[in-house]
Amino acid sequence: MNDKDQPGVAQKQEKLKYRRVLLKLSGEVLRNRENGECICPNVVAAMSAQVKRVAALGCQIAIVLGGGNIFRGAIGEACGIDRNSGDYMGMLSTIINGLALQNGLEKAGLPTRLQTAIEMPQVAEPFILRRALRHLEKGRVVIFAGGTGNPYFSTDTAAALRASEIGANVLLKATKVDGVYTADPKRDPAAKRYTRLSYHDALRKRLKVMDSAAFALCMENSIPIVVFDFFDDDACERVVTGEAVGTLVADFPDEEEQT
Repeated sequence: MNDKDQPGVAQKQEKLKYRRVLLKLSGEVLRNRENGECICPNVVAAMSAQVKRVAALGCQIAIVLGGGNIFRGAIGEACGIDRNSGDYMGMLSTIINGLALQNGLEKAGLPTRLQTAIEMPQVAEPFILRRALRHLEKGRVVIFAGGTGNPYFSTDTAAALRASEIGANVLLKATKVDGVYTADPKRDPAAKRYTRLSYHDALRKRLKVMDSAAFALCMENSIPIVVFDFFDDDACERVVTGEAVGTLVADFPDEEEQT
């Protein structure tokens, strides 16, 4: 009996707008806000609980984590570290974060697989698309770490690439703010949040939702992007069931952006 034949699975999936999602998490969300610890176990546990609730709806989930809580290649370059070396250090940081999240998800009772773009068989599986798809079909949460495996590409681009490869219905960009704003809401109290935005306007306005390479991949493959506040406890569930949350970036050729 396959997963679709199991009692209750079909009913749960009927509630979903997006059946397969790529969740992009900033490494910064793992940080302990109080003491600056780079990976906070309580944050990992809370994150895992959210993912578990979404998985319980029958949604297939892949995750890409950033590594900025440990090391950023761009910052390393500013300190005199060669850009190539700095970027590889950043990729290794995402693998550390991936291991932490995998541990949290498994403690929450979710089957997981960690795949890396840089091969290290003692730690994780290498990224193999067919294997990743099979894991998703079996209900396992797949964590993609190591970026694209190449320097000069951000984890946003890695997220857009993996979303395109696995045929994700949406890319969920989880941040520390509740959407995309006309300006930095922390600096400009008059800043307004967009409820929806076209790819072209996001690029033209340089809103820094994701880098241009990531936008281009999503735009070419018609993958909508939802930007939302991951610390809103039920936001992820509401997004996958079709509720308007945060900012939707998609192809709106005949409409102006809405705030």
